[in-house]
Amino acid sequence: MNNAPQSPSSSSARVEHARLQQLEQKYTALDAQIAESPVKQALSLLHAMVHEVRREAGPSPAGAGRQGLTIRDIAELYRTAPAMEGPAQNAGLPVGTEAPDFALPDAEGKTVRLSDYRGKPVVLVFYPLDWSPGCSQQLDLYQHDLAEFTRRGAVLLGISVDSIYSHGAWAAVRGITFPLLADFHPKGAVAQSYRVYRDRDGFSERALYVVDADGVIRYSHVSPFLNHVPDIRELLGALDRAASPSPAQVAA
Repeated sequence: MNNAPQSPSSSSARVEHARLQQLEQKYTALDAQIAESPVKQALSLLHAMVHEVRREAGPSPAGAGRQGLTIRDIAELYRTAPAMEGPAQNAGLPVGTEAPDFALPDAEGKTVRLSDYRGKPVVLVFYPLDWSPGCSQQLDLYQHDLAEFTRRGAVLLGISVDSIYSHGAWAAVRGITFPLLADFHPKGAVAQSYRVYRDRDGFSERALYVVDADGVIRYSHVSPFLNHVPDIRELLGALDRAASPSPAQVAA
């Protein structure tokens, strides 16, 4: 009997292989519960991509990571993903509206409430789907300039109809560190309350809201087309204006 200890790389590969099998089982169980829709089609496409990565990496745990696609390759798959286009279907909530409160789970399953951040400005980033072309570019941009939001004392929250598992994988691959919240069940309920849910597509518009320290919407933007990434300079300018005293505060 060969009792020689396994190398750390071999042991790590076996653990990774077992984890992938567990995730595959969870995916199969969830897939049967999701009705046919563009969202399900997108998830199926992602599932196929993952299988292709595993196939290219080799049939055994020992061969994983030695050939085929790398993590960076997976992160760049959005460049060849199907285009996400189409004009806006909703106008969103107007400036001056009290922002609807919500409670959504982040990628770790922790519940995040908008009201928890009362006293500081909050940027709500509604985007269609993880892994899609425009969303990858938009959230990368905010991650790159995260210091600009932090310097303004602002909280940045991404929101889409994807599950916490999709958020977790996407954030890890893309290097996103701000919270991504799952408007998954009831599906799109928060997007609906902010009037940015696209009923015919099953996901939200690409929309931005700046909510001031008092919980009032001070900036509202819905991209005219799904593939249009909003101007970050305009967003940062809106944050600066939201930090100034509101008319009610001045009157007081």
